[in-house]
Amino acid sequence: MIVPALAVFAAFFLIPLARLAIASAAGPSGFKIYLLALTHPRYFTTLLNTIVLSLAVTLVTLIISGFSGVFLTRNHFRGKSFIVSMLTFPLAFPGVVVGFMIILLVGRQGLVGDITKWMVGQKVVLAYSIIGLFLGYLYFSIPRVIITIMAAAEKIDPSLEEAARSLGASPLLVIKDILIPALVPGLISSGAICFATSMGAFGTAFTLATDIDVLPIVIYTEFTLLANISIAATLSIVLGLITWIALSVARAISGTTVAAAG
Repeated sequence: MIVPALAVFAAFFLIPLARLAIASAAGPSGFKIYLLALTHPRYFTTLLNTIVLSLAVTLVTLIISGFSGVFLTRNHFRGKSFIVSMLTFPLAFPGVVVGFMIILLVGRQGLVGDITKWMVGQKVVLAYSIIGLFLGYLYFSIPRVIITIMAAAEKIDPSLEEAARSLGASPLLVIKDILIPALVPGLISSGAICFATSMGAFGTAFTLATDIDVLPIVIYTEFTLLANISIAATLSIVLGLITWIALSVARAISGTTVAAAG
């Protein structure tokens, strides 16, 4: 049974990764190209922009999804199913569609631009900057995280909170000592996936990243327009290593948290 699994693992992971590593060192600089990728001003700035943007998206997504997920889990009201379906509906959209929707919202011909021109006489255009990219990433990140948070919130025993309140704990103390610790494994795991997805998102970035470089766009440009295969392969490996480290650390921390909580 393990042979087919190993064959798939080798065909879709080990062999492509090895080929990517060979391609990265095929240039005149050899493996020194990794040092170049981390010290060259453009590549380093792009890497930093991508990491900061992904961290910001992850933080805001966790805050919005955390409050929304717990609220939707704990409260039952008319139209709840519709709201949940709408919040998760963006899962059906590819990145290019999300980028196009952001353009229609805050682009040059977008709704926000028309409203601000009517109000102050000048259009506010955000779609082609880091703010527009942030909004696009946020749009497709929230559905992925909120599902995990809702699933984690459903497993919390309400009697623990009732016991804490009966002993005089304030609502903030209940949230701090019971609710948040119970959600930590879900927050960490979904946050890591959100970060990794934002780091590697291409479709939305391709549609929106006019005034800012992010790593997937630079990799695409280096490979297709400049035929710089070695640097494109190098940046791809750097991107993959960062996301792999983030996912591995999250897995280790969330696993430890679950064990301690149990």
